[in-house]
Parts: sequence; structure tokens; C-alpha cells
Amino acid sequence: MVMRSIGIVRKVDHLGRIVLPKELRDMMNLRPHDGVEIFVDDNKIVLKKYNPSCVFCGSMEQLLDFRGKIICESCLAETRRYAL
Repeated sequence: MVMRSIGIVRKVDHLGRIVLPKELRDMMNLRPHDGVEIFVDDNKIVLKKYNPSCVFCGSMEQLLDFRGKIICESCLAETRRYAL
């Protein structure tokens, strides 16, 4: 992963929040209420736009919330075959 500086520094407020600049949000196509995943890599904090996917196969098509987990319709149908 190649990281590049965009020359913007933001301070963490007293509640631990950081405001992402509009230019960065536009560049990354982040809209209000979009999810952002947070990763730690050694001494780096990495933010990634959240794209939900099936917990079993990783598909991002035809997703459902099943008991708090994201699952695609195909995997849900497969689990039904095992439940019989």
C-alpha cells in the first residue's frame, strides 16, 4: 500500500473526533452517514470506506441483515439446506 500525504493536518478534539476535510471526503466519495472502517498498522491509523459484504463468501450483492450479521441471499439459501 502506497501512502501519500495530502498536506492537511487536523487536531483531535476533546471527544476524540477528527473532521475529515471536504476535499478528502469528495475525493473518497464519502457522504454523510457512510461507514468508515478503522484499522491499525504498526503506528498508523488507516481509515477505509466501509463496503458491507457477506460474512461467508465476501459477496457485496443482495445483502441481508441476519441476526446482526451481513449475509448474501445465496449463502442464506445454502444455510437453509443444512437446517433441514
